[in-house]
Amino acid sequence: MQSYVVCTPVTDVGMVVLVIISCYLKHRIRIFLNLSKSIYLVFSVTLTVERKLRKKERKREREMENGEEKIENSEAKDGSICGFDSLNELLSTSLPPHLFQEVNRLLQGLNCGKSLETLALPDSADDLSLKYDFDIKAFCFRAEKEELREPQMVRVGLIQNSTALPTTAPFPDQKKAIFQKVKPIIDAAGASGVNVLCLQEAWTMPFAFCTREKRWCEFAEPVDGESTQFLQDLARKYNMVIVSPILERDVKHGETLWNTAVVIGNHGNIIGKHRKNHIPRVGDFNESTYYMEGNTGHPVFETAYGKIAVNICYGRHHPLNWLAFGLNGAEIVFNPSATVGELSEPMWPIEARNAAIANSYFVGSINRIGTEVFPNPFTSGDGKPQHADFGHFYGSSYFSAPDASCTPSLSRYRDGLMISDMDLNLCRQLKDKWGFRMTARYDMYADMLSRYVKPDFEPQVIVDPLSKKMTT
Repeated sequence: MQSYVVCTPVTDVGMVVLVIISCYLKHRIRIFLNLSKSIYLVFSVTLTVERKLRKKERKREREMENGEEKIENSEAKDGSICGFDSLNELLSTSLPPHLFQEVNRLLQGLNCGKSLETLALPDSADDLSLKYDFDIKAFCFRAEKEELREPQMVRVGLIQNSTALPTTAPFPDQKKAIFQKVKPIIDAAGASGVNVLCLQEAWTMPFAFCTREKRWCEFAEPVDGESTQFLQDLARKYNMVIVSPILERDVKHGETLWNTAVVIGNHGNIIGKHRKNHIPRVGDFNESTYYMEGNTGHPVFETAYGKIAVNICYGRHHPLNWLAFGLNGAEIVFNPSATVGELSEPMWPIEARNAAIANSYFVGSINRIGTEVFPNPFTSGDGKPQHADFGHFYGSSYFSAPDASCTPSLSRYRDGLMISDMDLNLCRQLKDKWGFRMTARYDMYADMLSRYVKPDFEPQVIVDPLSKKMTT
């Protein structure tokens, strides 16, 4: 005899209820697991940061035990970010690897579809960085392989540094101490095979232009002066092109001062110079007390290792300045700068990277580090109390590529050397990909600008006739 199971309506309803309860519980469990995972990640990040801060605190306590002076708020005093050298270090230390990888992709982009490669440097370079306590980082920008052109690899370096002596020290001593401080970093660049090296703006002196005192003009020198001669020997020694931004004294034209970058060839010869095009008049940047806008145009220097240009400091805020170097064929543009956190730091990681993208070339951005205190307090006509320092120069030097990728930055408070290999083929590849040169309307821009510079210029504004009737 066969037996049958008869499903009554009550049984069906019960099964449905059980299924609903089961689905509900699974959903709640999934929410609980996701919430637990989020809490765990937040806890992990917090714990990592706390450990880092605790380590810094123990270090300060040991310094106190050894009789060393304790500095309050050392993170703010030394320019670090809660004890971390840079934003990249904070993120890489605090985030789980898979999260950091995704954050890094969004912040620094991809080079040829991949994360930027790091480079191994010779032990001699690492030894110098340890001995003289400077940050050193190295990366590689690649281009797609081509069939008709070989890769055009060039190794480029950037140096950021603080001054070596107080601003009250005798000027010859200050200058000599800076030379002695920078030389081991240049030696590390030479040992690493750097082909083109750029120093920071006015690297031979404190950035004293905030004071408006004329005594600092003593640091000015001719294009072939002491600093150039110092670097010429190193350029010959390492077969290296060196860009040297200085305060220039033009002895042939009434000893006029200029903010100038001297380009020294890899044979020690002076290839040429470029004078700063745009002079700031904002906050403590009172540079027009010392020098005015440059008169050298937008030169591109064709070196043994590629076509380079120099967009000095404040010129990075002017898109047409970047454009002009690109139109003249630059493949690498350096931006040696001196800028402080309160004024410009949110702009720092953006402007040069935008320029690299828009103009299809590489950009090397350099900023000095430290807080330079001057003997006499000064004001800047902004209603704020007088002060004796400019603020903290936050370093953070880095490279940008035309494909929107960029390196992590150097430290915010330590001397440093940033090195990057770059395949210059990437410049043309990005021009072909995006067609910015082809789609630009230079004739239209030229017509607009030619009308704009005339006294009788009228803006092209079309007024809604109804808007006037509504407001009357």
